[in-house]
Amino acid sequence: MPPKTKPAEAALPADDVSMNDEPVGDSPSLNDDPHNPARMAFGEQRIRILPGSSDTAASFEFKGEDHTLGNALRYIIMKNPKVEFCGYSIPHPSEDLMNIRIQTWEGTAVEALEKGLDDLSDLCDVVEEKFIEARDEYGTPMEA
Repeated sequence: MPPKTKPAEAALPADDVSMNDEPVGDSPSLNDDPHNPARMAFGEQRIRILPGSSDTAASFEFKGEDHTLGNALRYIIMKNPKVEFCGYSIPHPSEDLMNIRIQTWEGTAVEALEKGLDDLSDLCDVVEEKFIEARDEYGTPMEA
């Protein structure tokens, strides 16, 4: 039976480049600030606006994220009355990427994303507080 893959040296024609060698482009970034927590170690960009976006309709690419953030963020963003549509996708299971698309009735898609991230962070803070309160209450012996 012949092998299912080509040898490594024959995988790419001489004029092709791997995806790692492709330029990222001049896409605007939400995390130009080096103190922004949305940046990975050594300043690697984690969020970028994908080409073809406008002020009211934009697609964003998140590196190192998956369904955990995608579904929660989509849910929170759709609660915003200024948002017409929000959806997310994982382009391929072997890629460590999550894309989210936002279309707004008013305001910009970037503002909607920032509000969604802030709202989700606030929600996580409330859940953490409630969890700690319940844990501490459970650990305390009840008086008879």
